[in-house]
Amino acid sequence: MIWQVPRELPRFANKYAHRNPLLLSAVGLVNAKLGLKSPKYSLLSHDGSVIKAEALDLASAPSETLTAGTSDTLKLSFTVIDDESTDDQGVQPHQAFLRFWQEGGVEGIQPVKVSSSGKAKFELNVRRPPPGIPATTHGAILNVDLILGSFTYVSSTVPLFKLRLPPSLPVAPHPEEVIYHPKPAIYHTFKSEQRTPPPTISLVFVVIALSPWVLLFSLLSKLPIHIAPSSATAPFIALLVAFEGLIVWYWVDLRLGQVLTYGAVLAVFTAAAGKRALASI
Repeated sequence: MIWQVPRELPRFANKYAHRNPLLLSAVGLVNAKLGLKSPKYSLLSHDGSVIKAEALDLASAPSETLTAGTSDTLKLSFTVIDDESTDDQGVQPHQAFLRFWQEGGVEGIQPVKVSSSGKAKFELNVRRPPPGIPATTHGAILNVDLILGSFTYVSSTVPLFKLRLPPSLPVAPHPEEVIYHPKPAIYHTFKSEQRTPPPTISLVFVVIALSPWVLLFSLLSKLPIHIAPSSATAPFIALLVAFEGLIVWYWVDLRLGQVLTYGAVLAVFTAAAGKRALASI
């Protein structure tokens, strides 16, 4: 976080500076800006030989792009001073950062340690970059700015140069990364509703179920015997017909529990009617 002096403080101090000489000096201190003295960089190869070393021209916007190889080392040094002072005495800001950023892309912040004399050094080993350097792609150019923050000076941002780094290596996938990948959709298969058979099939089975009775009555009509109707056997025969009707009803609509209940009741009456019919013979 960059600490900045509130905008109202200089205006407040200017309004009442004529009443207190200490406020008059505070106004000048708050309005003072931080600057850089002798900013320079050097690009070294893996064996320590200097590839390029130049002083930075802060008067104009950086136009040249500095390209670093995979085994190179970039060194940056400067001294923070009071920009309005004439003796170029070093000043230690409360915070100093190097900002690496792309236009509309990634951004990274790397702290820089500044000594009490205002001198600072920064070293970037391309093989082992610090965590503040953002990941880069092929041909990506990073703008490098220096951000200075202070309680007693106006915070400032100084553009330094443009830097082209080798593309970053792809990050190794975490062994548990697959857990967070999209999973195939889960489809539940519910039991379909019970379907009734077609009416034609039902009618065929009704005929099959009633055919024994038709055969029975047809054979009885051909026997040379005369069966006199009896009031004792009529209830027994009616209850047998009721049993047949119960079976048909179970096939069409009833459940097993209901059939057992109704069948138990009919069985009691059928047994009593059968016993009476046998006694009357």
